[in-house]
Amino acid sequence: MPTHPAQPEDLLSLVVLGDPQISPDGKLILFTHKSVGEKNKTVTNLWTVDMRCRTKQWTQGETGASNGRWSPDGSRIAFLSKREGPSAQIHLLPASGGEARQLTKLPEGSIGALAWSPDGKNIAFTFREAHSDWTEEAKKKREEEGLSEPPRITEKARYRFDGDGYFMEQRFAVFVADAESGEHRKVFEGCPNDAYSFDWSPDSNLLAITRSMAESPWREPVNDQIFLVDLQGKSKMVPGLPKGEKHTVRWSPDGGYLAYLANEDPDDHRGVQNTRLYVTPVSGGPNRCLTAEGDYCFDTMTLSDAGEAPTAFLEWAPDSKALFGRIGSFGEEQLVRIDAASGQMGFLTEGQHRLIPGPASKNGKAMGCLLSTPGRPAEVGFLNLESPAPEVQVLTGFNDALIDGLEICDPEEMWIPSTDGWRVHAWVLKPPGFSPKKKHPAVLEIHGGPHAQYGWCFFHEFQVLASAGYVVVYANPRGSKGYGEASTKAIEGHWGGKDWEDVSAVKDWMKAQPWIDSKRMGVMGGSYGGYLTNWVVGHTNDFKAAITDRCVSNLVAKALNSDYPYHHGTYWKGAPYGGLSRIADLWRDSPIAYFERVKTPMLIIHSEGDLRCNIEQAEEVFTALQQRGIPCRFVRYTASTSHGMSRAGPPDLRVHRLKEILAWWKRWLGH
Repeated sequence: MPTHPAQPEDLLSLVVLGDPQISPDGKLILFTHKSVGEKNKTVTNLWTVDMRCRTKQWTQGETGASNGRWSPDGSRIAFLSKREGPSAQIHLLPASGGEARQLTKLPEGSIGALAWSPDGKNIAFTFREAHSDWTEEAKKKREEEGLSEPPRITEKARYRFDGDGYFMEQRFAVFVADAESGEHRKVFEGCPNDAYSFDWSPDSNLLAITRSMAESPWREPVNDQIFLVDLQGKSKMVPGLPKGEKHTVRWSPDGGYLAYLANEDPDDHRGVQNTRLYVTPVSGGPNRCLTAEGDYCFDTMTLSDAGEAPTAFLEWAPDSKALFGRIGSFGEEQLVRIDAASGQMGFLTEGQHRLIPGPASKNGKAMGCLLSTPGRPAEVGFLNLESPAPEVQVLTGFNDALIDGLEICDPEEMWIPSTDGWRVHAWVLKPPGFSPKKKHPAVLEIHGGPHAQYGWCFFHEFQVLASAGYVVVYANPRGSKGYGEASTKAIEGHWGGKDWEDVSAVKDWMKAQPWIDSKRMGVMGGSYGGYLTNWVVGHTNDFKAAITDRCVSNLVAKALNSDYPYHHGTYWKGAPYGGLSRIADLWRDSPIAYFERVKTPMLIIHSEGDLRCNIEQAEEVFTALQQRGIPCRFVRYTASTSHGMSRAGPPDLRVHRLKEILAWWKRWLGH
């Protein structure tokens, strides 16, 4: 089959699969199928695949469907869809076939997570009602009467969130709906940051729910607690648990224990420490950490622009004697088994891949999962948990035709020496037609987070750059997850330190390669990667050009204008107000403070709707470069886009962004 180089437009043919849910009998895996339809619209629907690789589409139409969940007996599928109105409702679909019916009749708003009760009689879910001023009906009425949009008014620090928009003082609550009538009632509320997780008791009479106890999570220590809530809304807090972050709570099948993932440092608001696995009796503490000995994190994100973002995973074995979790380490993601008594942990899977598991079948013998490798976007797979070393059986091939038609470049792994005896884990993609006897232009990619990792999964942008003739280098400098707490803590309170030393080591490695043209090297990154890109050009002139995307440039300003404000005196010391001594650390680590040194031409990409890194951060970079006469180009995407535009934005704008990137590199690096 003839192949062609990867192009920006390939995004329009990419199918993104997610949320694998194996049926109770283990015969089918339900999943979401996201593709680009007509008129630039991304459509998500529900599909299944069986063990013979036969697929079936269960929902249709542009209104889409998501969050598919099997009923405990496997006879019905609950899912979310907007087919009846402006916001999603819970629907039920017979597994034997037939039409779906709307179950809930909620007011306009947003539904989050949902879960069936073990007896199949109820569905628990989170819901936030839309503010009356911002419903579709209110907007239509204003248009008819020629009225202006009303002001947004709040007295709370949390009133917006990137990708979620402005919800002001509206908050999620936990509801329970009758699975036959759809009648629903609120059973729990009061979480100021909306960070609930919940699970049903085995007898279906109670919910275990985590919530923050801090009245203002942006200025108080982290204090998540677990509550037991009955179906009438009566609740009691599980006693004896320490402060700190808690999420992904799971009730043991024997009813005696609660497992959850946690970071018990109440001052760690940014996930510096490892997220570990804890177990506590339902009656209350003391809790017990099952993974205190290993230097692993149960909440590591491996970044990709071609798949659903992984979330923390935790699952009990049916006999309550073990738990399953997902570990991100050295660019890989693996399924692990933890003995509930001893805490002994064993890796069940191995290999250079990103693995996203789903819940197990009712008998605990199998799981559905998503598997991605550097050469293949994620596809749905099957894991036989009865095997001592289960291998993923890939069941779908939605992207086979696309990938088989492309000249895919395989990464080569490297470990590059840096300072303090540290070695930087890195990869290099060599372009099609690569010759070691020629000098090629090269691009260094820096990931966001910072507490995340690049790894062994498909990244469309990297393939596009390699196909355009560039050597692509990407790495996990200190600050990244997946290399133990020492790596993550190395930049706590001081960005532009050990991370810059590692990026500089990678830069010097690139310069030393005889097949890289050291006079035609570029550097780019997004979010924190944009931060480091800004830092790099203020500390070296070794790069011919740079691209800073959804960047951070001024930590003093970002501490107050982000949807995720800094907790003063914890991660960074001091505060962004109160005199020079108070802002010293933030200003020391702000790239804009060093822009009098910059000589590197820069492309600046940002979204006006970015609530995580305000577009003011990019405006500072652009204005500073303009004032100094440094060639620069500012690409501003509209307020309808957000911080995650490069991964989940409108398809046409994602393609436009990649074309801007290619044009900039061609202008300054040639090729």
